[in-house]
Amino acid sequence: MRADIFCRVVDNYGDIGVCWRLARRLQTGRQWQIRLWVDDLGAFSRLQPEVDPAAPRQHVQGIDILRWDEHAGLPPGEVVIEAFACDPPAAFVQAMRHSQPPPVWINLEYLSAEDWVESCHGLPSRRPDGLIKHFFFPGFTPATGGLIREPGLSAARDALQADRSAQNAFLQTLGVRRQQPDSRTLTLFCYPNAPYRALAGALSRAPTLLIVPQGVAPGLEAAAGAALQIARIPFVSQPDFDRLLWCADVNFVRGEDSFVRAAWAARPLVWQIYPQQDDIHLDKLQAWLARYPAPAAGHRLMQAWNAPAEGTDWPATLDAALHGPDGTAWQHAAREWDAAFASRPDLGDALADFCADLIKTR
Repeated sequence: MRADIFCRVVDNYGDIGVCWRLARRLQTGRQWQIRLWVDDLGAFSRLQPEVDPAAPRQHVQGIDILRWDEHAGLPPGEVVIEAFACDPPAAFVQAMRHSQPPPVWINLEYLSAEDWVESCHGLPSRRPDGLIKHFFFPGFTPATGGLIREPGLSAARDALQADRSAQNAFLQTLGVRRQQPDSRTLTLFCYPNAPYRALAGALSRAPTLLIVPQGVAPGLEAAAGAALQIARIPFVSQPDFDRLLWCADVNFVRGEDSFVRAAWAARPLVWQIYPQQDDIHLDKLQAWLARYPAPAAGHRLMQAWNAPAEGTDWPATLDAALHGPDGTAWQHAAREWDAAFASRPDLGDALADFCADLIKTR
């Protein structure tokens, strides 16, 4: 199968992060021939160092990568995937109209846990020009498209998590060395409005290694106490980011791609959802919390992280969520939640099968 995936890097790195994972998943898992069209190769190159931000066309890991504004007159593949309603270039859509038969056109939507997603997943939308676009929703239930998850992920993760020396060796490749061998390890990847200074103060009460990407949470070090070791790392490739999450006891993550990968670490995660006007993102957070089996203290920590309130007792909030009965319950729940998804078809296979069925019936 030949497929074109279009991605606009709207903000941060989640858009291209999802599209690059999907491209590799379809290429390696289903042997699809993928062309990935991207409008911001600079952001892409931070996640995948092999990408040349100045090259209008290049081949990386078996995937054809094209700059958005060039080569738009190429004939489309059998499948066209636009990520997050990004609208392919007009010249490419014109080529789609002239293809016989027209390609299967998919709008890969943003991830949401809201109930309405199930009723919209897979629906067609006929355009005035005769082309049909189908909506494909990632999600948390069997009635949605699922989440991207590569075969063999669980085995690779479990092997690293069972080997402390292998974790230390990997962290050293990122320039990180645990100052205290038995310290707890956390990662922090957040938006600027997160209460990360309060988090640093609370974490300083016990030996802790906090790993943070460069440029994230500026001024964090000024709020840290002596027991908190802060390690700054550069942006890393997606496979290394996954391994980093596997090494942590708790992961504070943001956005969509990082959030899903933290779930696959099978460890407690604290998600900062992308902030939106009028706090509508908090409704989406509540929809996910209704499906996520963290104990009540974990839910309270998540809510405090996304909607900071004056007077929050951060040491007590953290301690209640990460230690004692609720902490133990959260660790078990995180593994069970991960195992439930591991037993289902992932988004890559679900999307490939959906497209194949549409091609057979047209």
